Amino acid sequence: METKIFQTEEIDQAAELLSRGELVAFPTETVYGLGANALLPESVQQVFSVKGRPSDNPLIVHVADFSMTKAFVESYHPFTKKIVNHFWPGPLTLIFSIKEGSLNPVVTGGLSTAAFRMPDNKKTLSLIEKTGAPLVGPSANTSGKPSPTTAMHVFHDLKGKIAGILDDGATQIGVESTVLDLSNEVPTILRPGAVTKEALEEVLGVEIPLDKHLVKESETPKAPGMKYKHYSPDTPVLMIAPDDWDKALAWARSNDQKVGLLATPRIADQYSSADRFVFADQSVEAATRGLFSGLRALDEAGKTDIIFAEVFPEDHLGLAYMNRLKKAAGQNYFSEK
Repeated sequence: METKIFQTEEIDQAAELLSRGELVAFPTETVYGLGANALLPESVQQVFSVKGRPSDNPLIVHVADFSMTKAFVESYHPFTKKIVNHFWPGPLTLIFSIKEGSLNPVVTGGLSTAAFRMPDNKKTLSLIEKTGAPLVGPSANTSGKPSPTTAMHVFHDLKGKIAGILDDGATQIGVESTVLDLSNEVPTILRPGAVTKEALEEVLGVEIPLDKHLVKESETPKAPGMKYKHYSPDTPVLMIAPDDWDKALAWARSNDQKVGLLATPRIADQYSSADRFVFADQSVEAATRGLFSGLRALDEAGKTDIIFAEVFPEDHLGLAYMNRLKKAAGQNYFSEK
């Protein structure tokens, strides 16, 4: 199968493929999604086959506007209108209880809930409208590996396996959306993202708990990205605490380990002899935007035995960054013990 890269003026062609049941990757502000028509179960099933994704993992349904959710949702949480008005379109996925039979179990993972998002990307909103149906859209990569933040990342992983990729350059945020469960009385964050716990609490005026449960392989997650290990390159990753860089590099030298650094300029400039992927600046925003790209770049270069990654405080956007980094590292920090 030839995988075509579509430009803006070719959205109609991409939408036609989706309406016929083909797979087309699409851009969002977070990461690239692997698109399939959510109303065609056979098409959705292809997503799992192409990605090598467990079939019990529910998929996010991407809509062009809030009204598209009404055909599926059984009832809305009282906070829904305020949340949607403030955060959609944007990097926030909402989980609702759905009408029985409104979505095929292949989309929901067999659950009585489903996840919905309106991405903040004009090309993809147009693609959904032209397709005439919502699109499922898990990250457009091989399951478990770092998520794609450019069309070329998608092409690298899925060339010859999908019909096309709608290109809109690099994504702005770099990690997947926040997932907020609105199917119960108490709204709960199941996956942190760029819409932070603090931002939600400010808008809603209530405390929003964060579900820190890590789903085991035998469990069915309620939202994507809840597995213990995820987003991992083939090269092992270790998280390095701020005071441990010298010790970690010394350990690597003594064990003849070639190290790749994933770090801010301040850290990277101190260890210029190592292969490096340097974030654009010192901010957590730059780190989050470059996390998956950096993991991919260091891994695919094939020059390193291990990747040392910089950590950030776990608050605001740092919570999303560390959530992804911990899973990429299998929860492992460097330790001399």
